[in-house]
Amino acid sequence: MFKQRSIAERDGLDLRAFVLAGGDGTRLQSLTHKIDGDGRPKQFSKIFGGKTLLTHTRDRLRPIFSDDQVAFVVIRSHERFYSNELADVDASRIVAQPSNRGTGVAIIAALLQLLKSEPGAIVGFFPSDHYFADDAAFATTVRSAIEVSRKHANSIVLLGAKPQWPEVEYGWIEPGASMTSGSGKPLFNVNRFWEKPPLAEARHLMKTGGLWNTFVTIGYGSAFLKLLTDTVPSAVSEISKALTQGDSEAAYRDMEAIDFSKHILSQNHRRLLVIQDEVSGWADLGNPVRVIETLMRNRIVPSWLRKMRDVPRLFEEITGVGPSIRRRTSNPSGANDAK
Repeated sequence: MFKQRSIAERDGLDLRAFVLAGGDGTRLQSLTHKIDGDGRPKQFSKIFGGKTLLTHTRDRLRPIFSDDQVAFVVIRSHERFYSNELADVDASRIVAQPSNRGTGVAIIAALLQLLKSEPGAIVGFFPSDHYFADDAAFATTVRSAIEVSRKHANSIVLLGAKPQWPEVEYGWIEPGASMTSGSGKPLFNVNRFWEKPPLAEARHLMKTGGLWNTFVTIGYGSAFLKLLTDTVPSAVSEISKALTQGDSEAAYRDMEAIDFSKHILSQNHRRLLVIQDEVSGWADLGNPVRVIETLMRNRIVPSWLRKMRDVPRLFEEITGVGPSIRRRTSNPSGANDAK
């Protein structure tokens, strides 16, 4: 799957990354249809900066991973959206699933293919539809998480963003005892996952050091496989058999969707560590309102947003909300219209 390296070349470079780009993005399609003119999933939409979210993700990973260390997990039915964008990527580094069966199944398929050729690799999984305000800070935190993984080979390391408000639409991580990361970044055991907690609980988590779950996860491939086989053994077995036989259609057709965070991580919190990401400015672009608020908070006003801001009917049609949020999108002083 990945380029084979000599022992000398592999020394210190036993890293692999998977970009998860197989989501359907249905919650954002009212907005992406206006931006791109079709029903493409959000990771293939040029929401800001003249680039798709997938390209932004690739650019963000380049300071950490060489291009031949990065693979992409996609859905075959999306090929018309990713074929040009990934034209420079060797076919062996594109994991094309028959259908979307959730992040858990995507990670199983990617991991099983990786371990055939790179059984000793440290691997990171990165969503392709998120926003980071400071890519350099993100890279620093990921490098710290990689070093933590080297020292804790049986654990999975998550990036937990320091919360800015008590968000009820995000997953939260409740940190446990603090540990030494070796990089100066706060590192903790994990006490519990909270999936979209009620407001009172979100406020409590924020006051007591809770972190937003960015879904960025890093660890040895063997540690991921152990986690998966202990939690969803039948899914691992079915996908492994399908890959061996070269026919995954039937396996995916009968497979129930598996959410990696909800069905895997939250069931195995004792095997997890979380490193605190304080300054990268992470946001999950999960719905039109959050996209607009994230862009405005970071002083990014693409042309589609300028037009939408001036047409109340269009704004309310896309976001489903009234004029209160529209007023908050007035172009702030210094906003970057070029992005």
